[in-house]
Amino acid sequence: MSVVKHFIEDSVKKAEIDEFLRNEFERAGYGGVDITKTPLGTHIVIYTMRPGVVIGRGGETIKRLAQQLEEKFQLPNPQISVAEIEIPELNAHVIAARVTSALKRGVHFRRAGFWALNRVMEAGALGAEIIISGKLRTDRARYEKFRAGYLPKSGEPAMKYMRKAELHAQLKPGITGVKVRIMPPEAEFPDQIEILEEVPEEEVAEETETAETEETEETAETAEAKTEETEEAEK
Repeated sequence: MSVVKHFIEDSVKKAEIDEFLRNEFERAGYGGVDITKTPLGTHIVIYTMRPGVVIGRGGETIKRLAQQLEEKFQLPNPQISVAEIEIPELNAHVIAARVTSALKRGVHFRRAGFWALNRVMEAGALGAEIIISGKLRTDRARYEKFRAGYLPKSGEPAMKYMRKAELHAQLKPGITGVKVRIMPPEAEFPDQIEILEEVPEEEVAEETETAETEETEETAETAEAKTEETEEAEK
């Protein structure tokens, strides 16, 4: 197997696992999954709003899930851990799920888009974009964007910090797609300049120590020079 095919199959398997977990834990507020391969097996971290639903009574649900992943997706020795989402409004999967559920209930797409966008920005995001595409008002498919804040599309910050999610909703006119991009508040950009108003105490202490050492060295040198002069004068 070539390297390209290996990475393609690995990405397809991750997408299938993500879709399986989203359908399995839709009511638990599913917020994405991280899959990493270790020497002991496969480490899986499931992000959710209600970890108790994923774990189950006595860990029954999570044990059954590990068995299903091992049998269905051939994952060697899956080790599952559950992490609670601290701020759901900054999770792209949660926002996309809320928009799709609103569209299924018959809420107008503009109202759902602007509502979700305002919630994300109120949570402290630097920028956000929600794209709703499909047969929105007529039989001809189109898309509409809802944007706010600062959201770079390329470069290292976009690849490193941006959170993305894409979901689909089956409506009467057809399938409607929802794409969500969120730039979290902890993102760092190369063009950001930080100006320190006050010098830290550690640096001030170091500067005073260096100044004191320099003064002592100078006084020692002057004392030595004076002693040499007095000795020469006596001779």
